[in-house]
Amino acid sequence: MKITSTKIDGVFAVENNSFTDDRGTFTRLFCSGDLANVIGSRHIAQINRSRTIAVGAVRGLHYQQLPHAEMKLVLCLKGRVWDVAVDLRTGSRTFLHWHAEELSAGNSRMLIISEGCAHGFQVLDRDSEILYLHTAPYNPASEGGVQPSDPLLRISWPLRIVDLSERDRTHPLLSSDFAGLAV
Repeated sequence: MKITSTKIDGVFAVENNSFTDDRGTFTRLFCSGDLANVIGSRHIAQINRSRTIAVGAVRGLHYQQLPHAEMKLVLCLKGRVWDVAVDLRTGSRTFLHWHAEELSAGNSRMLIISEGCAHGFQVLDRDSEILYLHTAPYNPASEGGVQPSDPLLRISWPLRIVDLSERDRTHPLLSSDFAGLAV
């Protein structure tokens, strides 16, 4: 695994090594030893799989607040997505900045998103599947979200957003006095 820091503290891009022979391909997607400097003493508490059919569909931007804040490790198992992390942490030097990576079944890249950052993705290939590893179980009372088209964030989505859930469409816009999330 090759781990690269991004412009946002606590957000990392990971290149997983794949080994191919005449039988197919083998890729290690998670190794606590290789990721020890990134995940520290955190443990994987929940694993989810998401399948999205429509090209241009966006899921997110989601986060969990304390005491259930979580780190996410995100991989694409099928298709391609444009995966986005947004820094919402109070006092962070990259507050309200975003970072995106193209994740695909072919490139085996992973995005690691720290607590206090919102996460979302846009589908680039029809019928794409994402695998999420979470360091905290989902807690509805701690859930939060930001609209993907929030003008304060100015995220440059690669495609026009064509499919957004009612829940994601109704997340509040950030106000100019938004102070961020405690983590």
